[in-house]
Amino acid sequence: MSIIKYSEQLADLEAAEKLGLLPEEFEKIKSILGRTPNFTEVAVFSVMWSEHCSYKNSITWLKTLPKEGPHMLAKAGEENAGLVDIGDGLGCAFKIESHNHPSALEPYQGAATGVGGINRDIFTMGARPIAQLNSLRFGDLKSAKTQWLLKGVVKGIGDYGNAFGIPTVAGEVFFDECYNVNPLVNAMSVGIVKHGETVSATSYGVGNPVFIVGSSTGKDGIAGASFASKNITEDSAKDLPSVQVGDPFQEKLLLEATLEVIKTGAVIGMQDMGAAGITCSTSEMSAKGQHGMNIWLHKVPTRQAGMHPFEILLSESQERMLVVVEKGKEERVKKVFDKWDLNCEQIGEVTEGNRLKYYMYDELVADIPADVLVLGGGAPVYKREYKEPSYYAESKKFDITSVPEPKDLKSVMQFLAAHPNLASKRWIYNQYDSMVGTINMSTNAPSDAAIVNIKGSRKGLAMTVDCNSRYVNADPEIGCAIAVSEAARNIVCSGGIPSAVTNCLNFGNPYNPEVYWQFVGSIKGMGRACEKFRTPVTGGNVSFYNQSSYEGPVFPTPTIGMIGILEDKSHQTTLDFKKEGDVIYLIGESKNDISSSEYLYSYHKIKNTPAPYFNLDTEFNVQNAVKFLIKNNLINSAHDLSDGGLFMSLLESSMVNNLGFEINTDGSVRKDAFLFGEAQSRVLVSVQAKNIVAFEAELKKQNTVFSKLGSVKGTSLVIDSVNFGSIEDYKKTFDTSIEGYMS
Repeated sequence: MSIIKYSEQLADLEAAEKLGLLPEEFEKIKSILGRTPNFTEVAVFSVMWSEHCSYKNSITWLKTLPKEGPHMLAKAGEENAGLVDIGDGLGCAFKIESHNHPSALEPYQGAATGVGGINRDIFTMGARPIAQLNSLRFGDLKSAKTQWLLKGVVKGIGDYGNAFGIPTVAGEVFFDECYNVNPLVNAMSVGIVKHGETVSATSYGVGNPVFIVGSSTGKDGIAGASFASKNITEDSAKDLPSVQVGDPFQEKLLLEATLEVIKTGAVIGMQDMGAAGITCSTSEMSAKGQHGMNIWLHKVPTRQAGMHPFEILLSESQERMLVVVEKGKEERVKKVFDKWDLNCEQIGEVTEGNRLKYYMYDELVADIPADVLVLGGGAPVYKREYKEPSYYAESKKFDITSVPEPKDLKSVMQFLAAHPNLASKRWIYNQYDSMVGTINMSTNAPSDAAIVNIKGSRKGLAMTVDCNSRYVNADPEIGCAIAVSEAARNIVCSGGIPSAVTNCLNFGNPYNPEVYWQFVGSIKGMGRACEKFRTPVTGGNVSFYNQSSYEGPVFPTPTIGMIGILEDKSHQTTLDFKKEGDVIYLIGESKNDISSSEYLYSYHKIKNTPAPYFNLDTEFNVQNAVKFLIKNNLINSAHDLSDGGLFMSLLESSMVNNLGFEINTDGSVRKDAFLFGEAQSRVLVSVQAKNIVAFEAELKKQNTVFSKLGSVKGTSLVIDSVNFGSIEDYKKTFDTSIEGYMS
C-alpha cells in the first residue's frame, strides 16, 4: 500500500473550520497560494491568523495608540518587548503578556509557562531580566474551584520565578464572580541592557544558517495560539495538550547561554518560541528581514518519535529560541550552547525571496510566503461592529441619595479591611522570592510602585501594574484612562517619573458587539491618558475570548504595566507614616461620590453604577505637584487613594509602623463618600511640622486643591474625635483575610 505524502494531504473547509479559520479566510488562503492548501499549510495559517498571533480584530484600534516618546529605543511592536532609554548608557526592556486560557485548565503549568515566556521575550533582546510583576484575576474566593485555581497559579508563578532567580517585586490580585470560569493571569518582566548590545528579531543574509537552540520539541502546547483564541467551554479540558510544560532550570541555562552567545558577534537575529512555536519565529523573522527560509523539520530535536510536520511546526514547547547566525561563525555559537548543555541544531538557512519552505526529509510539506502570515502583512484585518450595552445607560441613573448612610462606620471599616480585594496579599507574595538578586528596594520600604536598584547608577527604576476592571466595566473609556493614571500616580508617589507603558488587553469575544464596544472605549481612554502623561505604548498583548459559553465575558480588563525613572534614588518615597506629630494632608479634592467603589459594590451590593469621578487635567496637575514636593523634600510619605478610598490609604499608611491618626472629615461631603469613596486624583501625604509653610505655599502656587486632615498620633484610628479601634487589631484582620479562605 502506497503512503500518502504530507504535501498531498489536501485540506477542505471542514478541516479549516476545525482549526479555527473562517470560510472567507480559507478562500483567501487558496487565493494566496493559487491552489488548495495541504493540511500542514492550513495548520500554519490557523495559528498565524489566530487572534493571539495576528491581532486581526484589534490591530486597527491598536494603531491609534501613541507610540512616540522621548525615551523610545525601538519602535512599538517591532521587537519581542518594548525598549526605552533610562540613561547612563542603559536601556530597559519590558513587556506584559497573558496566559489566561492555559491557566484556566492547568493553573500550575499555565502560570509557570507564562512567567517563562515573558522572561524569554526580554533576554532574547539581549537584556537580563531583573524583576517580575503579575496581575491576577479570580472568581469568588469562597468557591473551591477558585481556591484551586489560586493555589495552582501562585505556586506556578512562585516555583518558576524562584527557580529562575528573578525577584517578583509587585503585582495585584482582584476577585469577582465574573472570573469564576476564566481567571486572568498576566505576567510582566523587566530587564536591563547596555546600549548597542541588543539583538533584533530578524533574519537577513542569504545562506546564513538558522539554528534552533534550547529544549527539545514535544507535543505539549500544540495549537496553543488557536486555543487561546476561542471561548472556554465545558469541553475545554479536552484541550489540555494545548497547555505548555515549563522547566525553569532549563530556562536559566538558556538565559545565560543567550546573553553569552550575543557577545560572540555571530548572531544576526534571534526570537523566542512562544505562541505558534517554529511557525511564528520563522515567519516573523523572515517577514521582518524581507527574506525567506528553508527549514528541515526532521532536524529539529524532538522528545517524541514520529512527530508529524504540523506537530513540530505548531508545538509550543518551552525554553526554545530560533537563532540566525552569520555564515562561517557557526562553531562560535555551537561552542556556547554545548558549554551550557543545550541543543543547538542547524535546521535551515536564509534564502532569497519571501518563501518559507518547510521540508520533512526530502519532501516539501509546506510552501508559504512569509509576509502573508504576519501582522502588518497578509494576515486578515477586521474592524468589528460595536454597540453600547444596555447596562451602560442604566448605570447613569444611579443616585447617591438612594443609598442610606451607614449608622455604624466601624462595621464598614472592619468589612473593608477584611475584604480580599483590599486586604493584604501576603499569602500570595510570601510564596514568591522578592529579594533574590539584591536589587529590590521596596522589600522593607513599601511604596505605591516597586523600586529596583540600577547598580552603578544614582538612578532607580519604578514599575507597577494597574487596572480596576470594575471601573472599566462601568465606563471603558474613563476606566482605562484611570488605569493609566493610577499607574502613573503610583510611580510619582514613589518618587519616579512615568516613562512608558506596556499593556495586556483582556476582553471577551470580539464578535460580541457589546464586548467590542468595551474594547474600543478602553483603547480611546488609554490613548488619551498616555498622551497626557507622555507615556508611549511600547507593545503588549491582546487576549480576547476570556469568557465561558455559559457565564459570559469577564469584566473588560486592560492591564497597564508602566515603568518610570527615579532620577535620584534618594528621592524614593514610601507610603508609611514616619513619626508622631507629622501633619496629614489630602492633595486633591474629595467628592460626594461612591460610584463603583468596593464599599458600594460589596458592602451595599449595588453593582451597576458609573465609574468614579475622574478628570484627566486635574490628575495631571496633582501628579506634577507631588513630583515637586518629593524633589524638594517637603513630604515624609505619599500614598495614592484608590481601592477602598481614604480609609484604606490611611490604614495602610498606619500599619507599617503601628502609628495611628486623628483626622476630621469634611462636612460638605457625606462621611461614607469622604472615607470610602474612590474619586480619583487624590494623594495622602504626611508632612513634618517644619515643612508645613513651604508645603502649603507651593500647593497654593500651583493652584492645587489640598486640605489638612489631622495628624499622626497614637496607635488608634480616631475620626471626628471617635475612636474606631487600634491599628493593631485592623492589621490582624488585614493580614490574615486571604489566609482564612485558603487554610
